[in-house]
Amino acid sequence: MGDVRVAAIASLTPLEELDSDPFLVDTRGQHAMCARWAADQGYVVTRQLRLYGLRPDHPALWADVDSGEIELFVAPCDRVLARALASVPQFTAECERRGVRLEIAGLHEPSYSADDKAGVHRRLSMPTAGYDGC
Repeated sequence: MGDVRVAAIASLTPLEELDSDPFLVDTRGQHAMCARWAADQGYVVTRQLRLYGLRPDHPALWADVDSGEIELFVAPCDRVLARALASVPQFTAECERRGVRLEIAGLHEPSYSADDKAGVHRRLSMPTAGYDGC
């Protein structure tokens, strides 16, 4: 049996919220959690989505489903999903209608030290300066 192809959902949360909820701001950490979950299931992440309040019927969400590129959506936690989509209930209903699974990874969220927050801030505030996140 082939790998289940997964789209990992991350939330685009303003950098101003880094101190109050660093995981919501850290898209790289969100995608890493989704990738760990997928690997644990024997699945493969083929798409990384970064969304903020997207309509559940937006064509960008469904193009990869329609083309057969993904079979499952995963978000790291309910907070991320709620920030990424304008309506989680409508998105869930659309997933059911299309026969696409929606999963929540639900793994332990990392804790963020001051240095970790500074790294996220640097990575997100300097993307056009060529900073590669190392």
